[in-house]
Amino acid sequence: MFKPIHLRISAFAWYLILTANASLPAAQTPAPAAAKAVGTVKALTGNSITLVPEGGSEIAVTVQDGARLLRIEPGQTDLKTAAPLHLEDLQPGDRILVRGTMGPDGKSLLAVSVIAMKKADLAEKHAHEREEWQKHGVGGLVSAVDPAAGVITLSTSALGANKTVAVHVSKATVLRRYAPGSVKFDDAAPAPLDQVKPGDQLRARGARSADGAELTADEVVSGSFRNISGTIGSIDAGAGTITVSDLLTKKTVTVKVNDASQLRKLPLPMAQRIAARLKGTPAATSPAGAAEGAPPAASPSVPSGSAPSGERSAGGQRKADTGAEPSGAGQRGGGPGGAPDLQQAIGRMPAATLADLQKGDAVIIVATSGSPDGFVVAITLLAGVEPILQASPNSGQSILTPWNLNSSPGGDAAAQ
Repeated sequence: MFKPIHLRISAFAWYLILTANASLPAAQTPAPAAAKAVGTVKALTGNSITLVPEGGSEIAVTVQDGARLLRIEPGQTDLKTAAPLHLEDLQPGDRILVRGTMGPDGKSLLAVSVIAMKKADLAEKHAHEREEWQKHGVGGLVSAVDPAAGVITLSTSALGANKTVAVHVSKATVLRRYAPGSVKFDDAAPAPLDQVKPGDQLRARGARSADGAELTADEVVSGSFRNISGTIGSIDAGAGTITVSDLLTKKTVTVKVNDASQLRKLPLPMAQRIAARLKGTPAATSPAGAAEGAPPAASPSVPSGSAPSGERSAGGQRKADTGAEPSGAGQRGGGPGGAPDLQQAIGRMPAATLADLQKGDAVIIVATSGSPDGFVVAITLLAGVEPILQASPNSGQSILTPWNLNSSPGGDAAAQ
């Protein structure tokens, strides 16, 4: 019969066990991972900042004592020349890059450094960029690409004048491409020439030849976008969406309009003059005794009840009934070779809103190619185009380009 064996541990054995355990490192809580956030200042209270990042939820930023605060100019890439900044100098609308530790909820951040770009500096830079693209830019549809020769053939067929521009690119040319589903210029990332395909929307900036047939590009931005021409079926101002019955596909498309979308509404006389050019009718032709600036007799009529209501000026006054066109619209000399530059004219028109649109209005839209949610995002929406679509249902493909040149910081400088 077996007897239980009693194990005895000597005092010396206990000493060895205890000292061995004491030599083991104590369990440590992992240090919070470093985090950063880029966005726009919404509000400030004391040392707390409400930050609105791009495409994300608000973040509560707490600037701890001793945090590094710097101010940089838009486009500045070297923090060595950054200027010191006081927290009270920040204002809503400023863009900031914050570094620190993120809270467990992912909605709060304890900042150890804040790098800021002032709202006024950004506005000045954006205005200069827009001016440069308008003065030295050309836009249209890509018809051919020759990577070996570094030439992109661009179709700029607007207002019935079918033209091509040979865009020359080199190693010095900055090539960028829009991110899928994005309408923001700053989302355009570096991309090689072989990503540019026929059918893409493209805009180039550089030195144009005297006849406008060639352009040596300093910068090129391209993307794959969707062109929609049709009538509005419904408007949901709360959701910022409209439904459009596409004339070409015969399908209903849900279009989302956000702050980055460019909305314009053509005055009726301007739309009728564009329609006349699309049909090859001289815009200046008018019946005897007609008032100066009146639409030509050959222009198609507008369906009853669908005439545009016009744009609002900064003071809220409507302008459409005057028949006045923006500077350069419908005039020779607006673009290379004397061709009118409708894109520039549209860009100078007063902005419209969803409140200016009505069910049944005809629209031409350039939008993103689509999203997982089933809608497209409007880049440019042009209303008041009934005469244009009656003259040429395919006009939306040729008279609009999608470029939104509102840029934002957080790129080069943020990487420092």
